[in-house]
Amino acid sequence: MLLSRFPRVRLAHLPTPVEHLPRLSKELGGPQIWVKRDDCTGLATGGNKTRKLEFVIAEAIEQGADTIITVGAVQSNHVRQTAAACCKLGLGCEVLLEHRVPHPSENYTHSGNVLLDRLFGANLREYPDGTDFDAAMAEVADEVRAAGGKPYLVPGGASDKIGALGYVNCALETLAQVNDMGLVVDHMVSATGSAGTHAGLIVGLKATRSNIPLLGIGVNAPKDKQEQKVYDLAVETAEYIGAAGCVEREDVIANCDYIGEGYGIPTESMNEAVLMLARLEGLLFDPVYSGKALAGMIDLVRRGEFKDAENILFLHTGGAAALFAYADQLEL
Repeated sequence: MLLSRFPRVRLAHLPTPVEHLPRLSKELGGPQIWVKRDDCTGLATGGNKTRKLEFVIAEAIEQGADTIITVGAVQSNHVRQTAAACCKLGLGCEVLLEHRVPHPSENYTHSGNVLLDRLFGANLREYPDGTDFDAAMAEVADEVRAAGGKPYLVPGGASDKIGALGYVNCALETLAQVNDMGLVVDHMVSATGSAGTHAGLIVGLKATRSNIPLLGIGVNAPKDKQEQKVYDLAVETAEYIGAAGCVEREDVIANCDYIGEGYGIPTESMNEAVLMLARLEGLLFDPVYSGKALAGMIDLVRRGEFKDAENILFLHTGGAAALFAYADQLEL
């Protein structure tokens, strides 16, 4: 599998570390827990979107674009990393922010990722929940063209077959690391939302015949809908890299029992998980993605759902900047 034939710009600090979490493992009394630190990708406090943007923005530049247009929720980690990447590469950045969370606090609307978006000079446009963002992004693209610019549209989370290449590559990187460490990974766990991370990982793991099952823990959609979205993107990505047929429908598994009342709305289990990792391991997890996925994994370990696992590898997708936006909602 040769990803070097695809355009790429270097934005991330790679490889990110794989670390053991001994105190969490002892606390849970089950398998040994390890973490793949994609919170350490470097760009704008790091996170998983940076890997995707290396491929997506490279294609934009190859096509002659000078302005990136993208979309995300108000506290989007993707938007923050996209805005920073545009600064680094001298591109304009037009952002469509969706108000998905009902009754947001002052912190939510002005702190955390939003503060950083503004620091990076992104042009922020705000839209209500449920907006047709394909149409809205097309309108912004027309504005950019009318002003003499050349836009490139990046979907939410940079989750298309190009962005997913970042997590095909992450799978290859991770396998090389655990091989060098002599670590047998029995299960891998990640948050699953816009689908690009989950889809890229499963393609990489399956195309290399790693025999490592991947569990996605959902943050915003019901199980059937989430699994189908991931599977469709995985199939498209596999075909794009020349590995058609490597992913079957049963390979894509999402547990969506930990979403709570909805996307971006805190849960008690998320709060417990974030505090536990902070105080046991000195690690920061965000309230929206990695925190809910972590809560799910902790609960599943406690319930004995990983009976065959000696080692679980959790993908940390970053997002700690959002903690500041939720400062008045976290139960500290």
